[in-house]
Amino acid sequence: MSGVSALLATLYGSGSTATGSGTSPLVSLRLAEKNRDKEIARTAKQPETQRDIAAFRKAVGKAGTIEKALSDPAVLKVLLTANGLADQLPYGALAKKVLLSDLDDPKSLVNRLGDARWKAIATSFDFANQGLSVLKDPIVQTTLADGYAEVTWRKQLEAATPGLSDALDFRERAKSFTTAIQILADPVLRRVVTTAYSIPPQIAFQELGAQEKAITTRLDIKRLQDPKFVDTLSQRYLLEKQKSVSSSGTADLVTLAQQARGLTV
Repeated sequence: MSGVSALLATLYGSGSTATGSGTSPLVSLRLAEKNRDKEIARTAKQPETQRDIAAFRKAVGKAGTIEKALSDPAVLKVLLTANGLADQLPYGALAKKVLLSDLDDPKSLVNRLGDARWKAIATSFDFANQGLSVLKDPIVQTTLADGYAEVTWRKQLEAATPGLSDALDFRERAKSFTTAIQILADPVLRRVVTTAYSIPPQIAFQELGAQEKAITTRLDIKRLQDPKFVDTLSQRYLLEKQKSVSSSGTADLVTLAQQARGLTV
C-alpha cells in the first residue's frame, strides 16, 4: 500500500487486513478447526445466546400446537438458524408453510422449492406428522441449542474472516454431494465451488443444463470424496474470497481519495 493509501486508510478506518484480524485466512481456518469445540462452548455461554435459547424453550413450552410454535419468532430464530436457514428468518410465514408441508405429496411446497435446505429440515423434524412433540423433546431442544451456538460462533468467524464459515461447512459436508444439481441447490456448496473456480454469479440466470455444465467442466465431483482435495478446494475458496475482499478495499480507497481532495499529504 502506498503512503497516500495508507494514510487514507488510517484516517477513514480502513487499515485492517482482508481477514479483519491481521491473520491469514488459511491460518484462521486451521485455528477454527483446532479450537472449534472450545469456542462453541464459549459462545453458548454468551448472554445473548443464552437469552435466545431461553426464549425458544419458553415459547415452545407455551405453544399448544405446532402451528403456534412455528408462528413464534423466538422459535423460528433458533430452529432455522441451527439448521442453516438464518437467511430465511424474514420469511416467517413461508417457513411455517414449508415446515408443515406433506413430504409425501410431490406437489407440496417443500417439494417444489429448489433450496435443498428446506427439504432437509422438513425431513428431519417431520412436523406434519409429529407435531409439537418433536420440539418438546429435551434431546431435540439440546441439539438445537448446540446447533444455534455453533452457527453463532461461525457468524463471528465470518465477521473477522470472510468466507471462513462457508469453508468450514464445506469441509464437513462436501463428501455427501455427488451431483452438480445437489451443489447448485445448496447455497454454501454453490458459493464455495463457483467462487473457487471463478464462475460468475450470473450463471444463476442460465438454464439448469448450462449451470450443471459450468460445474462439471471444472470440477470432478467424485473428488469431493477425497479429504485432501476438499482441503485444497476450501483453501482455494478462501484465497479467492480474500482477493474479492481486497479488490473491494482497493475500490473503497479510490472513493476515500476522492473524499479527501484538498487534504495535504
